[in-house]
Amino acid sequence: MKFIVSSSTLLKNLLSLNGVLNSSNTLPILDNFLFEVNGKDLTISASDLETTMTTTMNVESKDSGIIAIPAKLLIDTLKAFPEQPLTFSADLKKFSIEISSDYGKYKVTGFSGDEYPKAPTVEAGASVEIVSEALLAAINKTIFATGNDELRPVMSGVFVQFSPEGATFVATDAHRLVRYRRSDIKTAVAASFILPKKPLNLLKNNLGAAGGNVKVEYNATNAQFVFGSSRLICRLIDGKYPNYDAVIPKVNPNKLTIDSSAFLGSIKRVSIFANKTTHQVRLKMAGSELNISAEDLDYSNEANERLTCSYAGEDMEIGFNSRFLMDMVANLDSDEVNIEMSAPNRAGILLPVEQAQASEDILMLVMPVMLNN
Repeated sequence: MKFIVSSSTLLKNLLSLNGVLNSSNTLPILDNFLFEVNGKDLTISASDLETTMTTTMNVESKDSGIIAIPAKLLIDTLKAFPEQPLTFSADLKKFSIEISSDYGKYKVTGFSGDEYPKAPTVEAGASVEIVSEALLAAINKTIFATGNDELRPVMSGVFVQFSPEGATFVATDAHRLVRYRRSDIKTAVAASFILPKKPLNLLKNNLGAAGGNVKVEYNATNAQFVFGSSRLICRLIDGKYPNYDAVIPKVNPNKLTIDSSAFLGSIKRVSIFANKTTHQVRLKMAGSELNISAEDLDYSNEANERLTCSYAGEDMEIGFNSRFLMDMVANLDSDEVNIEMSAPNRAGILLPVEQAQASEDILMLVMPVMLNN
């Protein structure tokens, strides 16, 4: 089996798949890319059994065949080449691959392509077409709030709900929650599933360059995303997602409106002086003034800043984890942010003053940190 391919195009395609591969695999075959040549089409796959991603590209070839090539060795080799055509000659009986460049020849030992695990198929599934920018926005706005607790796997992914009214994407780690809605993504039949973090990160890294639409197919166990010349299929997280609506407080009489960049800058500076385990910053609201302070009693460090704001409600003091606040404000894409609160021991709600698009609606919730007065 022989084919000729551009070194830089091949490297670009391999790097888009490389995020699928784990650093340590139970099956040695999973340390390889699967190359499948069929005339002028080269299809490359990467898998970790849970997630499989494939991409197809044009090559010069009249042959067909399948072989597994060590991923790290191949990527390291391609990174060392300037742009040039490379000729791959594979012996499908001995599983040896010879790469010829302008400089010389390089021999690699691969594996039988038939040993590579077959990607699952989404049978009897439903499907929806989503504009790639809309899906990318949904991932970017939610993925940072997913949890890392192995004992609660359902919270380590993003909960997706499709309905005839629109789509909802939810992420929470029990300390913060993001609910992102799109009115421009609709399905005839309602459905919901939990997408794991790894395939979401792969989509996040690859959708930007793809453009166009993404076809999403899903059933009870798997979801598949087809975009550009790539296809990603992943196993869904099994389990029931917590009732997120129940934790969103409906009555929040205390409302603060503040300039996003001034607020973010202030938290960044003040949080440097916060306790290194709680990352607690204190917000004190009175009239049109917001006082942001932090202290680390162990080292006698403290900082406080004053900002002008618009505030309606009773004077109050509330503590939040500064990291969570910074993540949320940075992801709101609005010049001004609204923070709605009911009491110092109840969750605060962050909303953008103006939505970036008419078709989207975003709400973020953050649990308070107990103040040590």
